[in-house]
Amino acid sequence: MGKRDSGILYLLLGIYSAMISWYYNHSILLLILHYIIWPVYLVYEIIKGNLAHDMWKQIPASYFK
Repeated sequence: MGKRDSGILYLLLGIYSAMISWYYNHSILLLILHYIIWPVYLVYEIIKGNLAHDMWKQIPASYFK
């Protein structure tokens, strides 16, 4: 993976964490904060268990229904 590919992946994971934040919180301020610190927030959500039981697929799908 080149530098360009890793930058796109970084952006997509940041957007994914923002989608998770909006799904659970519905707050613009928290969405911005979680987008800024998305690696920490994403690990926190995984440890907390909010992405278990196929929620990691259902959350993004809920935006496209």
